[in-house]
Amino acid sequence: MTAARAYSTYSQNNVQIESPEKLIEMLYEGVLRFCSQAKKAIENNDIEKRVYWINRAIAIFSELIVSLDPDRGGEIAYYLEGLYVQQIKFLNECNINNDVKSLEIVMNVTKELLEAWREEISHEMA
Repeated sequence: MTAARAYSTYSQNNVQIESPEKLIEMLYEGVLRFCSQAKKAIENNDIEKRVYWINRAIAIFSELIVSLDPDRGGEIAYYLEGLYVQQIKFLNECNINNDVKSLEIVMNVTKELLEAWREEISHEMA
């Protein structure tokens, strides 16, 4: 599944999204959900499901990279692009080495991103 098609499917399934800001939040939540499923698959030694869930998380990070606008986001966009690329590398390491540590790094970074995003949005709305 290509990143664009994954994004399209994800957004079609969530038609009632209020804003682009909400979509970003949902994408971060999706990464966390897919990584959690991949972790369960690793624990169950289910290679097929591990690959499936990790690839779904990679598709989200790929879409997040494509959605970055350096003209509007400046240095933050460049920073996020590098961070997202690094998460994809960790996810690929997890897939290759069946490595929970790499997966946990991605989950921790994504939790921090989600928390920072929610905080930024709440400040903008205040």
